[in-house]
Amino acid sequence: MAWQDVIEARAVRAVPSPLESARFGRPVERLTVGAGSAAGSGAAPAQGEAPDPDDTLDAVREAVLESAADVIVLRYPAERVGWFAALTGLGRTAIYADCLMYWRLSAGRGRPPEPSPGLRTGPLHDPDAVGALVADIFAAYGNHYLADPLLDPAAALAGYQEWAACSAAEGSCVALDDGARVLGIATLEDGGPRTEILLAGVVSAAQGRGLYGHLLKAVEDHALARGGGEVVISTQSHNTRVQRAWARYGFVPVQAHVTVHLVRTALLPSAGGTAPPRSAGAASFPRPAGGAASPRSAGGTTLPRPVDA
Repeated sequence: MAWQDVIEARAVRAVPSPLESARFGRPVERLTVGAGSAAGSGAAPAQGEAPDPDDTLDAVREAVLESAADVIVLRYPAERVGWFAALTGLGRTAIYADCLMYWRLSAGRGRPPEPSPGLRTGPLHDPDAVGALVADIFAAYGNHYLADPLLDPAAALAGYQEWAACSAAEGSCVALDDGARVLGIATLEDGGPRTEILLAGVVSAAQGRGLYGHLLKAVEDHALARGGGEVVISTQSHNTRVQRAWARYGFVPVQAHVTVHLVRTALLPSAGGTAPPRSAGAASFPRPAGGAASPRSAGGTTLPRPVDA
């Protein structure tokens, strides 16, 4: 989820998620509590005054009670440890889905690996190729959608593919290759002094070879080339392997946010509801043999940008 929505936001924000709604075939809403959020009005606290957690929780309760969505994806600061119990009394089933960890690197302060002959980095503009790579890299990724029995895992993976394909079409994807095939990708979003890594990983056949640090170096170089001051990234707390790689490179953890899905209880299979068909939302990007790029180019391609995961 975007850095500014969780780290810098000072308001409780409830918005419909039309792309997720279309993807999963049911109304989905996003409800986000920023790390600096204040009262339900969205107003920032007075100078030197800390936000009142009780006021913020009241705003969350109000938004939940007013929502007509089947699924509300709520994210709030993990330090508000008493909130989950309070969420169970709002007429919906509360499903703990994940805890997102946010990390930051001061650009130019990274600790990259030694250069490796034969490795190259550069932009990758082909949406189909990027979508296929994401299908391989994130096939077994434990994202928050998997906690919710109302949401189809295949549709979730297709959403990640679409998200990455949008970045490629916009010229915001960096790839690592060995001259014969793509070994890893990172999709990016630049804003002011900050470069945010949206999705990044190494293909399954090349994992365990120390390549991820070279991909981080390419992103840091990108940030410095555009005059940026920091690189930020996030992942689920269970993804300790990649967080160790970030720590080795020089990233530091700055914030944790809990994800809870608040779903209409009557829709759950345990309450007689209907589970989604497992084939819905299947990936729309064919995986090319041997990791080769798909022949379709990004030229003239316009793809909607889905809500981030």
